[in-house]
Amino acid sequence: MSSLEQLWAPWRFEYIQRADESNKDRCLFCSIAESDQDQDHLVIKRGASSFVLLNAFPYTSGHLMVAPYAHKGDLEGLDDGQLLEIHQLVQWGCRRLRSVYDPKGFNVGLNMGQASGAGIPDHVHWHVVPRWTGDTNFMTTVAGARVLPQSLSDTWSILTSQE
Repeated sequence: MSSLEQLWAPWRFEYIQRADESNKDRCLFCSIAESDQDQDHLVIKRGASSFVLLNAFPYTSGHLMVAPYAHKGDLEGLDDGQLLEIHQLVQWGCRRLRSVYDPKGFNVGLNMGQASGAGIPDHVHWHVVPRWTGDTNFMTTVAGARVLPQSLSDTWSILTSQE
């Protein structure tokens, strides 16, 4: 085991503290869906039944999530129109990320339920993770940490600028 056991990221504390305080009794996705503060909540696109936002704890720069407005914990709770729009927004996210960052691939998926590893198990959501050859570098292997080269606010600004 490496002697490096901690990687300090003090700039993240403000977000973490805010998230803990504002969402103790409420679903994070439902709170964001009802808010009109898109930049504060990292929302980059809204549809009729779903929305796209940046993951506040990304695996890579540009890591997006797509969630329905409806508070549903699994696919069976969504109708065909909602599922179609979600997949259209996933496609839009891939296209937008490709035009801005030129990733060489994507991981797209969802975890349903706590046993699957879902961080918010009661509100189904898709992850769109841009990938580059060699993007899991020595920091992930040695330190168990990821290095993200761009701030969330810069990523939000770039992805919400005119296409």
